[in-house]
This record gives sequence, C-alpha cells and structure tokens, in this order.
Amino acid sequence: MANVLLSRLKPGDKLLQDVQTPLGNTLFHKGVVVTSRELDILQAFQVRTVDVEVADKTDNKAAGSVKKEKSETEEEKPVVSSFQAEYEVTFQLVRRTFNHALSGQALPILEIRQQMEKLIGLTGEYNILTFVPSGLKEDDYWYHNSLLTGLTSYLLARWNGFTSKDWVQIALAGLLHDIGNTKVDRAILFKPTALTSEEREEVRRHTVNGYQLLKPIAALNEGVKLASLQHHEREDGSGYPLGIKADKIHPYAKIVAIADTFHAMTLNKVYQKAASPYMVLEEIQKNAFGKLEPAYVRVFIERATQFHNGTVVKLSDGRTGEIVFSDRSQPTRPWVSVAGSIVNLSTERHLYIQEVVSN
Repeated sequence: MANVLLSRLKPGDKLLQDVQTPLGNTLFHKGVVVTSRELDILQAFQVRTVDVEVADKTDNKAAGSVKKEKSETEEEKPVVSSFQAEYEVTFQLVRRTFNHALSGQALPILEIRQQMEKLIGLTGEYNILTFVPSGLKEDDYWYHNSLLTGLTSYLLARWNGFTSKDWVQIALAGLLHDIGNTKVDRAILFKPTALTSEEREEVRRHTVNGYQLLKPIAALNEGVKLASLQHHEREDGSGYPLGIKADKIHPYAKIVAIADTFHAMTLNKVYQKAASPYMVLEEIQKNAFGKLEPAYVRVFIERATQFHNGTVVKLSDGRTGEIVFSDRSQPTRPWVSVAGSIVNLSTERHLYIQEVVSN
C-alpha cells in the first residue's frame, strides 16, 4: 500500500481505503479502480492524497520469488449486490415474457409474480434517483422501463397508503403496463425520427392491445388490466385511448403513469437521451395539476429525494459537488457544496443537477 499525491494517481490504480469528502461522506469505496472519471471527481473535491495499491511492487524478496500478476481471467470481478443480481434475473424473465406475448404464447404470470416478490424484497437497496441497470442498451429500453416502472410503482403504492394486498398487484401493473407494445411494429417503436400521424396512432393502440392481452388472465386483478389500458390517460381528459378524466381513471393506472413518466425520461432511448432525474422530477411536478394525480406526485417527489445529503452530483455547468441540504419545500433544488462554496439551486435557477455521480 502507498499513500500518493493526487497528481501521481494514474488510471488503473486501485483504492485501498475509502475516500472521504471534506464533509465526511464517502466519495469512493475501497476497491474502486481509478479511471479518468474518478480522477476528475477527486480533483473537483480537492482531495490531496489517497491510499492505492502499487502495481509494480514485489513480494517476499528474501525467498527470491516474485508474485505473478493475475491473468485477466483471474482478476477479481466487481461485487454485484443481491438487488443487482435479482434485477438481472427478473430482466431476463421480462424479456422472455414480452417474447411470449409477441409469439402468442401464454404469459408466465406465476413465475413473474414469484420473481417480482423476490426483487421487491430487496428494494431497500433500490434508489430511484441513482440506480442505473448495468450493461444498459437502447434496444432493451422497453424491458428496463417495464421492470423499473414495476419497482417504482410498488414503492409509490406503499408510500401512498395502499393496502398490502395491493402492493404486488401494483408492481405487476407497472411491469406489464407496456406489454401491448409487442403488437406494435418494432420499426415504429425504435424509429429515431418523428412519427407520422398514422404511426402515432399505431403506438397509441398499445394500450388497448395490452388490455386485451391481460384481460383473460385470472391471476391479475382488474386494476392491473386497467393500468395497461389507462396509463396514458390524464386527469384533465387530455390523454388516450378514451380521453377519460380523473374520476374514471383507476388508482393503479395513476400510480403507473407517474412511474412510467419518470423512467421514460431518465432512460436512454434510440430517439431520446436520458434526462437528469432531478430535472424530470421538476417536469413531473409541473404536470401534477391537470395531468398526473397531484397527491401521488407530491409524495413521490418528497420520498424520492429524501436522505440524499452526501450524494455527489454534477451540475449543468460541469462542476461536481455534494448535496449538503435539501429544502423540503423545493426538494429538487438542494444546496450543493462545490470546492468549499455553497451553490443554492433554489435561488440559482439557471443551474440544475445534470447527473447523479454517486450516492
């Protein structure tokens, strides 16, 4: 182990001790292999020295032997959390479920429910604002959006006081809300340019397609089926496919609409890059009156932004800092410590959080 100046730190060096921010929060955990990204963040926080593994050290010279470097196949693999492992299993099941719907096979609903119960049992490790699926590919957008919408819908149900018997069903409503897209031409779904009016109408039919796919399944309650039909309906009647208003929209569909809107905007798609989760929350907040259920939105924003002091973020001007205070009246615009100075995003409105770097 060697304690080295930041100026001598190189990409490929491995941290042997946690690195703390000036305010005592963990910036990087030991074991992280340094890349140019880590170097930039360390410089932004004015870290002077770090403990790293010396790559060229020899071992046990007295015995006249030198340890051989591990081959690439022997190198330690990154630690995968229980949640990440179960997420990957569930993701593959979602992909298989969509393929079953595409080919007209029965959906494995019992297997889906059992796997979702395993995954939601680990939601203590799931942070809505910071979790990014590993190996994310744009072509897999629909599967990730469905799974993340299911997870977030589950949390929204709990946070908004739904009874426990509804929690798993609402998670399934989120997971299956876009199953009707399997009946839409993939060339349209993944078209990188603007859709024609005819193509937009075909995309909108995914709501009806989904309802028809789920309607015969006895293991799903009516709320799950209506969520697939109504998740694009809006409180003021401006949505589709039926243009119904708030009192006609099932509560499951209102929950799923919020979760789907958030993840649709924070995941990369062929035709649209991911947006900052904090900017998306602001956008959802603006749409709360007239579009989305305002009570559910308020709870969503309050709970999603809780306990984020110490989160490392990148601002829209490129600077990196850590959240040190959140005003509950403006939870999407916290105070951020940048190189010893405080940036109050509630007053400096021209700035916003562009990216969550680490939690």
